[in-house]
Amino acid sequence: MIATLLHELEAAGVSAVTVVVGHLGDQVRGLLAGLDVRFAEQPEPLGSADAVRRAVDAGVAPPLLVTVADTVYEPGDPRRFVEAWERSGAAGALAPPLWGIGAELLRFLDDLPGPPFELQTAFERARTAGVDLTSVELGPTRALTEPADLVMHNFVYLD
Repeated sequence: MIATLLHELEAAGVSAVTVVVGHLGDQVRGLLAGLDVRFAEQPEPLGSADAVRRAVDAGVAPPLLVTVADTVYEPGDPRRFVEAWERSGAAGALAPPLWGIGAELLRFLDDLPGPPFELQTAFERARTAGVDLTSVELGPTRALTEPADLVMHNFVYLD
């Protein structure tokens, strides 16, 4: 899953990748050994906004393209997302589970209700505060760790 995602990010022109790891982080590090990726630690699953905050605290600077590793996009969708966000000039972009976070949005990652601390809530607060955000429409995605996706795509004979 993560190899496919890394290829899509490379095709999108993403030059620096930070992987936020927690449970089984050593296995993820081992899998990605030798690749030009950075790591940030999230010791417990406290949500997507917490993961981004930890990456920023580890030295990652915006603009940020954020996704989860178990999602497979239609080929070229991450690139289309980045291009649409750049054309819009907006402070952030969303096509959950794909998020674009500019520097102006970082303050909305703090003081969220939770846990979990989620990007959706941060984006809602930013929109309410009048921050310019853009929504990007992408093709269908696959969440490979979701049981329904597993059954639907691997046991097609089951209705």
